Amino acid sequence: MSNSVNENVEESKYWVKSVARAADILEVLSTRGPGDGMSVTEVGQACGISKSATFGLLQTLRGYGFVSDDGEGMNRRYRLGMGLARLGDRAQSQVSLRDVARPVLAELTRETGMAARFAVPEGGLAVVVDQVGIEQRVRLDLRMGVRELPHCTGLGKAILSALPEAEARAVIERSGLPRRTSHTITDTATLLAHLRDIRQTGYALDDEEDADGIFCIGSPVRDHRDLCVGAISITGLKLDLPGWRFQELGRQVRAGALRVSRELGSTESGEGEVDAG
Repeated sequence: MSNSVNENVEESKYWVKSVARAADILEVLSTRGPGDGMSVTEVGQACGISKSATFGLLQTLRGYGFVSDDGEGMNRRYRLGMGLARLGDRAQSQVSLRDVARPVLAELTRETGMAARFAVPEGGLAVVVDQVGIEQRVRLDLRMGVRELPHCTGLGKAILSALPEAEARAVIERSGLPRRTSHTITDTATLLAHLRDIRQTGYALDDEEDADGIFCIGSPVRDHRDLCVGAISITGLKLDLPGWRFQELGRQVRAGALRVSRELGSTESGEGEVDAG
């Protein structure tokens, strides 16, 4: 399965082939559904490894709890072991969302010339926990700890769009749809339709909906469970930006959010619509 691995890493003098083969085996086993194990022969063929080498690697991984087996002889089937769940929990506990998001925020600010922020969901609102600002003549009021409304801000709408529609509706009912500007969406049906569009594009645009003259573009961040754990955004003065520029910026924010999501273990592809439930 060398095609699943970064070729630059393969060429490294520190590359350990046996470890790579063990990792390939885990990747192959991870593609199977519940109760759907694989035989030694199937694993070896999928990974391009001899049967004897495959058996040895499987038994070693089994000893660490990373692989489990069922059955005997020709009927023996292998699957992922619960030892991986233990390591996954520990890895998750060691990850700081802010540390993972910070480099992406800095890159977005550098590339767009706009302030970038990271927020996490709390009670249906988006709470800003990190930001990278810029020096400009007109200062935007962007502060840490600010709670962004879910229906009229880039961060809030991004997080709201990541919820199944029934949950999004419940958040809307709790928080209401207060009018902030003449552009604010204050109708539930219109907002729910707007959220469907956001799920398609992968980013949310606050087009002077929270404050006149200011726009914000946000995109949801997901973790290893593919659950939304936050959102990143850029904020700037609208001025006379053309429509195509908003789309270009939206794609940049979406790509940044996808990078953070993958660092957190998400398998999100970045394409298509999420289940609206």
